[in-house]
Formats: sequence, C-alpha cells, structure tokens
Amino acid sequence: MTLIVHHLQVSQSERIPWLCEELGIDYELKNYKRAPIFAPAEYKALHPQGTAPIIQDGDLTLPESGACIEYIYYKHGPSNPNAPKLFLEPSDPAYADFLYWWHWSNSNFQASVSRSMLVKAAGLGDDNPTVKYGKDRFAKSLTILDDRLKGSKWLAGEKFTAADIMIVFSLTTMRTFYPYSLGGRDNILAYLKRVSEREAYQRAMKKSDPDMELLLGAEVQSKPLVM
Repeated sequence: MTLIVHHLQVSQSERIPWLCEELGIDYELKNYKRAPIFAPAEYKALHPQGTAPIIQDGDLTLPESGACIEYIYYKHGPSNPNAPKLFLEPSDPAYADFLYWWHWSNSNFQASVSRSMLVKAAGLGDDNPTVKYGKDRFAKSLTILDDRLKGSKWLAGEKFTAADIMIVFSLTTMRTFYPYSLGGRDNILAYLKRVSEREAYQRAMKKSDPDMELLLGAEVQSKPLVM
C-alpha cells in the first residue's frame, strides 16, 4: 500500500512531504486548502485530533509531526538504500547535538513562537509581565539558534538531519501567522538559504504549497493570515 500524506496547506505538515522527498520514497500527497483559516471539515474528519500533519499507511492513521517523521523514517526509509541518515546513531559524535536540536525545534522554539503569536493576538500591552516574558524568551531562542548556526552548517553539525526538517517551518511558513523579523540574524538567514537550495525541499514545496510565498528572507511583507 502507498503511504498517504495529508497536507493542510500553509501548515507544519509541509515537513512530511519534505521528509519523503529527502528519503526518496514513494508517497501519495493529498493537499487541503484552509477554509478560510482553519482546516476544512474533510481534513478534521481524518483523525479526532484534527491537526496537521496526518499520514495514513494501510490501516494506520497517525498525526503529530515528530511521530510522523520517525514512523516514516524507520518504516519506509529502509526501502531506499541510498536514503540519507536523518536520525543519528548513538555512536555518532554528533548524537547528543542531534537529540537536543531535534527536540528543541518543536518543543521549545515553536512553542516560543506560538506563545508570542497568541500574546499579540490577545492585545496585551508591552508592560504586561506575560508579554515581557514572551518577548525575552523568544529573543533568547533566536539568539541561541543564531549562535549555533555561526559555526555549524546544520543543526547537528555537518550532517543534515531530521532536526533541520523539524525547525524550518517555524522559521519560514509560521511567519505567515506571526510575521517576526530575522533582521540581524545573519547565521539563520544563511542557514535558510542553504535549505532553499536543497532539491528535496524545492520539490516538496512545489508539490505541497505551489502558490505560497516562501518566507526565507529577513522580513515578511505580506499581511498575516490571522490577526
């Protein structure tokens, strides 16, 4: 049976077709347009959670980015002997770095972006303690990331891994919802340029979001999708 990737356009599920393209595996991509902001009813009906991404493999229906990425990598990745090693082994010197950034990308950084977006949507003043905390935490996260990429080609070092696939949405497409600036974050911008040059990334984005502007620069000029 063919692996089916259900992709809600302009969402974090863009990670999954990108993963499949990097691995060079067969998959069927089904795209869903937002209606007009949230997922359409037919997407929500796929799983009680109703969030993106969602994959189907035979009788299995699975949500959650991290779960989908690990499942596809270990279940389908071996079908292509030339597929890159996107999950490092414990024997690899960069194993601890990979683990840290793999988890940091979604549990720390994306959470920080989401918190900042929600605080802004709530219309709280800059003197609000929650606003101050969110801004400080977010700025610190960007600094930590920019510092990491100063002397590192990819998050885990010289090897491109699943950690990179996990973080890029929060640095690019998520700015459709919360258009923060990457001005002065030269190492992050250079990193995004390297990402944009990957053929697998280019193929995945053309297939999954062909009409979407790729937010790979320092500033976002378009109007936010929400707010």
